[in-house]
Amino acid sequence: MAKEHILVVDDEADILELVEYNLSKDGYKVSRAETGEAALAKARAAMPDLVILDLMLPGLDGLEVCRRLKADPKTQHVPVVMLTAKGEEADIVAGLELGADDYITKPFRPRVLVARVRAVLRRKAKEALDDQAPLKVGDLEIQPGRHEVLVKGKPVDLTRTEFRILHLLARRPGWVFTRYQIVDGTQGDDAAVTDRSVDVHIVSLRRKLGPRGSAIETVRGVGYRFKDR
Repeated sequence: MAKEHILVVDDEADILELVEYNLSKDGYKVSRAETGEAALAKARAAMPDLVILDLMLPGLDGLEVCRRLKADPKTQHVPVVMLTAKGEEADIVAGLELGADDYITKPFRPRVLVARVRAVLRRKAKEALDDQAPLKVGDLEIQPGRHEVLVKGKPVDLTRTEFRILHLLARRPGWVFTRYQIVDGTQGDDAAVTDRSVDVHIVSLRRKLGPRGSAIETVRGVGYRFKDR
């Protein structure tokens, strides 16, 4: 049975062959791209489970490719492992801040690369399961698999966007989320949320949750948080 689909992006033919050979030997399905433009086109045409991305690409460089992947709702959840030359610390930091999941410096040992790929995929799989786990905070229950919210056992009718915002906040009680973080964390193909509309969604959420709505606190000048007790 084939494993996950991995897109490898590098302009060096020998690196592409080395990575493809070792990943294929481990059972992964591998696609290749030699430019940033080709990588974006292939990622959108056949969604990969992970992208191995060289930062030093001709034309559209790896950082810009990573930024565009993470900005696109269709590909923003695809893990990215960066390939970097030694000494590119600033690029590594920039890539991680853009949402890359890991990095490997060249030259690398193929077995190490394959192990890191496995680790990232395992972590993402666990996060996906956690996202679907039922959540209970006091008398508030959130059932992601059913897309259902209950307060004192009674269902609350929320829009898809309201549900995503509530789930995001309730999963991290006490954490403060800025409006931009809420947009990033709830964006999807059908999500009608922008930084300017977050406040409107929060007002609607509080109203629909009734007395339980007070658990969503405004942190003046920053954003919102869900009470941790």
